[in-house]
Amino acid sequence: MLHTVNKPPLDSCALQSAVRIAAPGAPILLLEDGVYAAKAGARSEWLVASALAKHPVYALEPDLRARGIVDVVKGVTLIGYDGFVELVETHRVVTWV
Repeated sequence: MLHTVNKPPLDSCALQSAVRIAAPGAPILLLEDGVYAAKAGARSEWLVASALAKHPVYALEPDLRARGIVDVVKGVTLIGYDGFVELVETHRVVTWV
């Protein structure tokens, strides 16, 4: 199951809920404003680090660029639209809103 998070971590508990509920090894994809969680040095960095202990975490690179985020939490995999499509084709999707 692919868990997608498109809400910023300080305005929503979507990422926290996804990390808590997702089965170990289930991928988590940060997109749209959800990519703010991947920013290195952000207050939410601890949450992404805890997610990485149990899940592969991806961030949509075009969304990072659009928001001016250059440095991301170590371990987060950056993907483009092709990678996004591959994840969606490979997994059932749960969207956290």
